[in-house]
Amino acid sequence: MWTTAFAFLIVQVALPVTAWAQAAIVGSVKDPAGAPLPGVTIEAVSPALIEGSRAAVTDASGRYRMEDLRPGIYRVRFAMDGWSPTERSGIEVTGAPAVTVDATFVLSVNQSVSVVSEPAVIDVRSGRHEIALSNDVIRSIATARSYNALLGLVPGVVTSSNDTVIGTATTSFPIHGGRIYEGRLLLDGLIVGSPASGNSATSYVVDVGTAQEVTFSTPGASGEIETGGLVMSIVPKSGSNTMHGSTFVAGTGTGLQSGNLTQALRDQGVVAPTPLEKFYDLSGTLGGPVRTDRIWYFLNAHSGGFTRDTANLFYNLNAGDPTKWLYSPDYGRPEYSDRTFENASGRITWRATPRNRVGMFWDEQSLCRRCTGATPGGSDPAQVSPEAVGILGRPLRVTQATWSSPVTSHLLIDASVGGTSLGVGNFERRPNPTIDLIRVVEQCANGCSVNGGIPGLVYRSQDFSSSHNSSYLWKASLSHVTGSHSFKVGYQHAFLTDDRTWSTNNQNLTYRVNNGEPNQLTESVSPWVNDTHIGWAALFAQEQWTHNRVTLQGAIRFDRAESWFPVQQEGPSRGSCPPLSSCP
Repeated sequence: MWTTAFAFLIVQVALPVTAWAQAAIVGSVKDPAGAPLPGVTIEAVSPALIEGSRAAVTDASGRYRMEDLRPGIYRVRFAMDGWSPTERSGIEVTGAPAVTVDATFVLSVNQSVSVVSEPAVIDVRSGRHEIALSNDVIRSIATARSYNALLGLVPGVVTSSNDTVIGTATTSFPIHGGRIYEGRLLLDGLIVGSPASGNSATSYVVDVGTAQEVTFSTPGASGEIETGGLVMSIVPKSGSNTMHGSTFVAGTGTGLQSGNLTQALRDQGVVAPTPLEKFYDLSGTLGGPVRTDRIWYFLNAHSGGFTRDTANLFYNLNAGDPTKWLYSPDYGRPEYSDRTFENASGRITWRATPRNRVGMFWDEQSLCRRCTGATPGGSDPAQVSPEAVGILGRPLRVTQATWSSPVTSHLLIDASVGGTSLGVGNFERRPNPTIDLIRVVEQCANGCSVNGGIPGLVYRSQDFSSSHNSSYLWKASLSHVTGSHSFKVGYQHAFLTDDRTWSTNNQNLTYRVNNGEPNQLTESVSPWVNDTHIGWAALFAQEQWTHNRVTLQGAIRFDRAESWFPVQQEGPSRGSCPPLSSCP
């Protein structure tokens, strides 16, 4: 079914505006009498720019604007025939706000003027709210170096997992009571999302400690994001003309923790605490030139993991025994959850011509390649015995290609394509000694002391899945920028897949018991297939005008979405065969 959404038309009156989710340097140039000077050449120089510098020319009102600047320290030069050149250095560009750098010329006396300045850190050109974290800040925070570990720094965000972050996990991050799946995770301007969670963030193991910068913002009056939620944007490092490398090592264990298991908690049935048995995080980077001033590389390898005990759950002494139907806890073997995450990535940046930059990125990841514990996931309940849990393992791959070209000092073209592919749910634990056993759920309606004493406990046989998601996005935009006017138009297209296959035991049965006594059975179709595909396309346009101290900005966006279900078959299985069929 096709749906059409006319997203929004916003006009905001404020002091001058931002640069549409791109870092920018803006300002005006005047003569000694305060009159605007058109035709002044401005050059921004920084090691952060692969091309080395970016140029602009003031318009008839003496204003200029340079967009799509990478975070870093800049030196800005102003030059015009007949006037003494002026230079301002030490200008820090960070996040998306526009940094204002003004200049006043004096008559040429065959000397130049160099000014060290610190522009205001408050962007007076926009009503946008943003938090920008530099690489130095991220590396100094005592937490796991994953995207979800930084979400707690943003006021108004309540994540889907309000706990100590010890590793990457699929984490939604609504802000100020917004819808749960409105948050977006961007890597180099492209969404890294999971179709199953509305293209919100997935379990992407991105080592934010190696990012050049991480920003949090809301779209404001921008047409580039299809939701109004929080946007987390990661600006990656891309190498330089000098070879650099780094290493990071972190870890902890039970010896650095204390517990709070009191007698009052024991009286309520808590048998043991859930200490973090171990946590480790290792990473290394290397970046430099393949060819000076032309091709650069940046490599990253990352490995981490943790193990944590699960409160009030223990291994089942009767696991794998077809003659036993009750859960018998082995109090000497508490159940535990573990995760390992490993990835290796590489980025190549090529300055094809002075005005054309191409980037290629590949990230190969594995979650739980070496896991042995019981980590519920997918359709598993929270209370599940270890033999009834599959492996929370999933390969994940992120690929990107980008191209940008400042055709002139006023015209910028960029295009990019990217994809995210990942496994979801709990995969089958192999070998699987429970495949021929019937799954059991303890109802525990009026107590279940005979059968473990845990309401809702699932045991005896595992359910598992073989499911995969993918999200592919391609987009292009054209920007025309002058000192007092900015216009941007763009196109976006996405294709999302959510292909899921669930399986249960060979009996296709689940028994419900109450204190060990059966009172219900459930027949399942196994395997059960549910494949969903989604596509959407969008056009947007946004514009801003500045006159003196007043700026108007507005955006319009048109989205068209489609979803469909490929041909798929359920069964045959024990519970789904029609009469007189040849099903087993």
